[in-house]
Amino acid sequence: MTEASDKTDLPQAVRAPRWHWAPWLIWLIPMIAAVVGGTILIQTLMARGPTITINFKSAEGLEAGKTRIKYKEVEIGTVGRITLSPDRQQVIVTAQLVKSADSFLRDDTRFWVVRPRVGAGGISGLGTLLSGSYIGVDAGKSEESRDEFTGLDVPPFVLTGLAGRQFVLHAEQIGSLDIGAPVFFRHIQAGQITAYELDTNGTGVILHVFVNAPYDKYVTTSSRFWQASGVELSLDASGIKLATESLASILSGGISFGAPDDLPVAPEAQSNSTFTLYGNRDNAMKHADTVVRKALLYFDESTRGLAPGAPVDFRGIVIGEVTSISLEVDNKGKVFRFPVAINIYPQRLQSRYLNAAPAQDSSREVIDALVARGMRAQLKTGNLLTGQLFVALDFFPDAAKTRIDWKQEPITLATVPGTLEELQTILGRIARRLDKVPLEQIGADVRVALKSLDSTLKSTNALVQRVDTELAPQASATLEQVRKTVASADAVLASDAPLQQDLRTTLSDISRAAQALRSLTDYLDRHPEALLRGKKDNP
Repeated sequence: MTEASDKTDLPQAVRAPRWHWAPWLIWLIPMIAAVVGGTILIQTLMARGPTITINFKSAEGLEAGKTRIKYKEVEIGTVGRITLSPDRQQVIVTAQLVKSADSFLRDDTRFWVVRPRVGAGGISGLGTLLSGSYIGVDAGKSEESRDEFTGLDVPPFVLTGLAGRQFVLHAEQIGSLDIGAPVFFRHIQAGQITAYELDTNGTGVILHVFVNAPYDKYVTTSSRFWQASGVELSLDASGIKLATESLASILSGGISFGAPDDLPVAPEAQSNSTFTLYGNRDNAMKHADTVVRKALLYFDESTRGLAPGAPVDFRGIVIGEVTSISLEVDNKGKVFRFPVAINIYPQRLQSRYLNAAPAQDSSREVIDALVARGMRAQLKTGNLLTGQLFVALDFFPDAAKTRIDWKQEPITLATVPGTLEELQTILGRIARRLDKVPLEQIGADVRVALKSLDSTLKSTNALVQRVDTELAPQASATLEQVRKTVASADAVLASDAPLQQDLRTTLSDISRAAQALRSLTDYLDRHPEALLRGKKDNP
């Protein structure tokens, strides 16, 4: 019973029902993966920025999938593909930008490849030696959008948004200037050259310069620009002058600007104002002369050393310049003359007309008055080292009287020979007079005189020898006797000598006698009757 009861207490096994799964459940996992992938794809597409193409002349330093596009060192895209253009003249770079880079799709946005460069503006892109080249961006501000750009060959020196102003300069030639060359104001670098091009007619060069703030406010309507390239060496009457802006201007050239000190303060120049680029500072600071009087000077002497541009000087003040030099033949006299054309600026002769331009009749009166006083033109040497000549106007009272024919154009001013010509004439006269001097006869007379002088010197020498042998011993004895006499006189005249003591005693007696005689004379003067009656007794 016990065993039976134990069996009845055991739990009974219950058969579980069999689980049946549906076949469609096998597609659940791919569907989930597809949903996740689609979500990721949608997010990627939504985060993906615009695609742009940039045309470069070369793909140097660029690599698909690696080269980055950066704006202010912040990555905004990646180069995806690099291909050649159909004409194989350019490289087409396709790049993918980030979503936030939509603002870069402007018409004036600029792209360039940043790589190590050495140029007029210095060394740039050294950081890419380790990190590799990348494409730099300058964001534009245009309202028009685009997605195809042309890359720059060199990095721009002026980025959009940089404070300052741009100006345009006109020059005859560019010289040693280049893009990136510095612009100086009072020896401080204030900007740089951004671009240059030829004039439309090819007769000059147009340069675009950018002056940074705050130096741009010093560019006024009266400012002058001049080339400050290299080293300026000049030699004049005041000595040697050496001038340069900086080491950078010596190597790559440069431009300086400033305003003449004697002009009033002018307003600031507007952006893109046009100026003339002068060759040097002296030409830039010259005053603009509104009245120009052309004249001709005829010289009979050589004009070697005189060149166009030479100054016309009036007692140290430059009042004009030489414009041309030519040659004329006088058929009547069969002589050569050298006409020199000059420009005279009458305003420089009339300081009282500083604020108002003089009338033409007034300038004629001034020039006529100067010519009547003897003003003439003369060639003078400006530099003894180089032999350069200049035209000097000065007064010569002894010069022949002349007047200016104002009906002739250009007018002709009278001249006088230069100082060098006068010196040569004087030397010629002296030479002709020397030719008339009988130098041979004078030489013969001098030879006779020299022979006579030689005989006289020989006689004098013999006489000196005789005096030395005959008269010298006697003179020596006489001198010895004189020495003895002087010694005896010294002994007699000594203060303690007997003769001196006797002489002093004698002089003392004579003094007492004289005193007694003076007393007698005084008594007789008071009592003249004493000579007859004798001296009265004193009671």
